[in-house]
Amino acid sequence: MTRGSRAGRGAGAPSGRQSGPSRGSGQGRQSGGRRGPVRDEARNAAFDLLRAVDERDAYANLLLPTLLRERGLSGRDAALATELAYGSLRGLGTYDAIIGACSDRPPDEIDPPLLDALRLGAHQLLRTRIPPHAAVSATVDLVRLRVGAGASRFANAVLRKIASRDHDQWMPIVAPDAEEDPLGHLAVVHSHPRWIVSAFRDALGGDLRETAELLAADNERPGVTLVAWPGRSSVGELVDAGAVSSRFSPYAAYLPEGDPGSIQAVADGRAAVQDEASQLVALALTRVPVNGSDRAWLDMCAGPGGKAGLLDALAVQEGRNLLAADLRFHRSRLVWRATRRAAVITADGTAPAWRTGAFDRVLVDAPCTGLGALRRRPESRWRRDPASVPEFTALQRRLLTSALDSARPGGVVAYVTCSPHLAETAAVVDDVVRRTGAAEVLPARRYLDEAGGLGDGPHAQFWPHRHGTDAMFLSLLRKLPD
Repeated sequence: MTRGSRAGRGAGAPSGRQSGPSRGSGQGRQSGGRRGPVRDEARNAAFDLLRAVDERDAYANLLLPTLLRERGLSGRDAALATELAYGSLRGLGTYDAIIGACSDRPPDEIDPPLLDALRLGAHQLLRTRIPPHAAVSATVDLVRLRVGAGASRFANAVLRKIASRDHDQWMPIVAPDAEEDPLGHLAVVHSHPRWIVSAFRDALGGDLRETAELLAADNERPGVTLVAWPGRSSVGELVDAGAVSSRFSPYAAYLPEGDPGSIQAVADGRAAVQDEASQLVALALTRVPVNGSDRAWLDMCAGPGGKAGLLDALAVQEGRNLLAADLRFHRSRLVWRATRRAAVITADGTAPAWRTGAFDRVLVDAPCTGLGALRRRPESRWRRDPASVPEFTALQRRLLTSALDSARPGGVVAYVTCSPHLAETAAVVDDVVRRTGAAEVLPARRYLDEAGGLGDGPHAQFWPHRHGTDAMFLSLLRKLPD
């Protein structure tokens, strides 16, 4: 991820908010009573995470638990570090615009470590209840310790200017006019790259009001959804352990708070964390009636194993056989751990190692831009750019074509992406169906009775602001006779 004039990976975290001097606020004195910089471990962990995202393209959701464990942070301090790191990454575009308005140089001319510290300070000032004096003082201390004394004076001046207004008061100053440039306005107000705002607007049929709702939902902390793998655990067991019943999936439960690993079924590998839309698109594949054989199932892009785990559990119950494949060995290992009876292999779905026409049901959960999971991967919106879309769509077309080749006549293929971008969803399906003539598109919503608001046409599209899930797309296709 490169940092510059443009704004610079599962899940948010509880807000770490403080109301006065404490370890977390950065207030403190050296021996002898002289005020000096205090090493605040929560803020240092958040700062180190931002630096790793910048310098090493680290994934925040994978690195943060390690940082917290290494620093011995738990409870309130861990919550503060998580809120500051994820909040700064989500709000990065907005904060850079405000920092630029408060500085004598644009963000791309500010030393990257100093810019990251300013982003942390801006988040505290504009999006938490940390008192302004504590947020400024703690951030200046962080800069003095990690960047240098000269940089701390610059940081102090910028942060005091930021503190002169709240978030809403800054928007008329830094955001384009909503009437003259509605996409630019939404991009700054909701901290998304303009091209993503445009893609979301198109996927929502041009509705700017609903686009704003989606962007706002992307910036909310996502809840934790569990899946009780059938035959191994139950929703009742998860509820008894502190979860609550879900809205849609018959195998899901929501965990209001706490560590999922503390639930025995999760610790035992009988349940797992899985987005509810991910569960439903896998279930939809199993609900489509097929004539004749229904014994051989295939998950072509199975890593890291969430959908494969659910399909495997259902296959065991129903006497089916699941083959799960992934291109990368380490992801295949994750699939192997998530399943019990499935045959798991490392294989390229575009050059399959299995026979043509061998499967009754095929799932192709295609690699994509991941724009549907921006809530969980706060840095990913700044990593992607429009140039990545054609690369993904070319791969998606090859995979869907291969999936249709792998299905027997009369069999069913589910094409899934964790992206609502029209180029990665309906356009891929339409192109492959038109070019190959190998399939008919089925009405996907017919097999998802639990949820409404899935869009028009034959496909189904889940949304964070409508369903509280990732923006998961599903198309169901039936293989035609040769």
